[in-house]
Amino acid sequence: MDFIRVRASSDGAETISYWTGDVYGWQDDGGPHHLFGFEGLNVARAVEADGGWQLLTREAALYLDPKTREVLDTWDNPLTERTVEVQHVFNDPVNQRLGAYPVPTTRLGDQVVYNIDIRLAYPSPLKVADYPDNSANDTYRAMELFQFFVAAKDLDSGVPDVPCVFSWCRVSPWLPWMAMGQRGGGLVYHCRGAKVAEVPRRLRERVGEHFLHAPAEWSAPNVTSWTAFAERAGRPRG
Repeated sequence: MDFIRVRASSDGAETISYWTGDVYGWQDDGGPHHLFGFEGLNVARAVEADGGWQLLTREAALYLDPKTREVLDTWDNPLTERTVEVQHVFNDPVNQRLGAYPVPTTRLGDQVVYNIDIRLAYPSPLKVADYPDNSANDTYRAMELFQFFVAAKDLDSGVPDVPCVFSWCRVSPWLPWMAMGQRGGGLVYHCRGAKVAEVPRRLRERVGEHFLHAPAEWSAPNVTSWTAFAERAGRPRG
């Protein structure tokens, strides 16, 4: 499966993907507002299993001041005029099974573009009755939209680890720690990144050594900002 060589490496080696971008928010009666900068990493290892592939990953990301690009530990929410503690992304694991379906591709000159559009709708780990300040709905609805750009010559070379750059857009509800309650509106993440040999020092130091290496084996369930918030609040995820 060529996409495994683009997303990770078909020989089982670890690969690091780094991204940077911004997060915007809108309300039914206002916005969009530039709320955060955002940068992060995903470390992945691909393993053949059951006629397909397991993509074993963990990821971490930091919310930044949109102007200074400094890491935020607290945030003065301009939409509620409340100060809240920022909960950065430390998702471990973020595993996937790939290979059951082909990944759509588009040929653009000497480039090949793989696109993955993920539409999500499932029961929220944070029920409104239990978390009225932190949950907008009992159903979590979001979209994750990825595009991976590779040189056709690199893809044709047969190397196990194909260099790529990528774009990522996410449309989601308000984050739990923003304490937005059931306000209408939500967030749009707009980021771009690439496979890299190393990540910026600030990010590397903030996330720690654990998040610079991929998981050794499959585990479940995956961690999200919603399940992490529930666990931090004293309710086990799953």
